[in-house]
Amino acid sequence: MKLLLTLLSLSSFLSLTAQNKDEQAIRKLLSHQVTEWNKGNIEGYMKGYWESDSLLFVGRNGAKYGYTNTLHNYQKSYPDTAAMGKLGFEILKIQQLSAGNYFVLGKWMLKRSIGDLNGYYTLLLKKIDDQWVIVADHSS
Repeated sequence: MKLLLTLLSLSSFLSLTAQNKDEQAIRKLLSHQVTEWNKGNIEGYMKGYWESDSLLFVGRNGAKYGYTNTLHNYQKSYPDTAAMGKLGFEILKIQQLSAGNYFVLGKWMLKRSIGDLNGYYTLLLKKIDDQWVIVADHSS
């Protein structure tokens, strides 16, 4: 019985440690995106996204697919650093959905000289080739 309890405790600890590592990696990815955005580097910001035609981005103009489409939409909507402003994220919830999938709910804020913007986002992140990437983003 004592051995069984020890094994169950070890299993729970290892699961929690893995989850913490995954959550830390996801927080690091999102922090890196903020850093790159605030440098005016949209291409660097996009490193957090899945580089695939199946990437889903849902914004005010509806659903769009593809990494390249998403990049071009960001470049069109934010043509310079004045339009980009300074980005901030507030993570409201991170939830593991399965071993390789996480859901993130958050708030985004843009401080800009041409007028501030803010809204909410939901992200689906997937671990692909041992890297966490955003595979679906709904930002409003």
